Amino acid sequence: MTSRESERWDAQAASFDEEADHGLHDPLVRDAWQSLLRSLVPPIPSRIADLGCGTGTLSLLLAEDAHRVDGIDFSPEMVRRAEAKAGTFPGITFAVGDASTPDLPPESYDVVLCRHVLWALPDPAAALARWVELLVPDGRMVLVEGSWSTGAGLTADQTVTLVEEAGLTADLELLSDPAYWGKRIDDERYVVLGRRRA
Repeated sequence: MTSRESERWDAQAASFDEEADHGLHDPLVRDAWQSLLRSLVPPIPSRIADLGCGTGTLSLLLAEDAHRVDGIDFSPEMVRRAEAKAGTFPGITFAVGDASTPDLPPESYDVVLCRHVLWALPDPAAALARWVELLVPDGRMVLVEGSWSTGAGLTADQTVTLVEEAGLTADLELLSDPAYWGKRIDDERYVVLGRRRA
């Protein structure tokens, strides 16, 4: 990521939470994301890395369920807003950093979560290889991605292939329910759950 890209995301930070799935101001959208996360992460309090955390909305949802969350984002303004949102809520930290090369301890996380970031990285396969190194032996990779009507993004097949090439199994769930987005969608949105092969 370049400083120009950081500045671009800084500029978007003020309006970032206006999107229903970013701000989660609608209780129905918030509940949909909370239910989804609960179905994907271990039920016991876990240590979670939220890479490309934006304004920290998903990090805070996870911390509310007693998980310990370390959020990383390339945009200082996004991180500032995430810290303001979390306040003094326990078990949650945010830092400025590159999601593709996070400065986090290896083999320390039960879950690596990344939403709508993998597609934008210059080398998604290299990033995934680094993220796998962050996981404890029975850890999980949770990737929320999409192939949008603008032509940007990764298809579900592309993401599944990337996860499998990183040495993980890949379980795909489509996220076509408008409850996640606050509106009907006409593109492909999904989550891939990756786990180490037995």
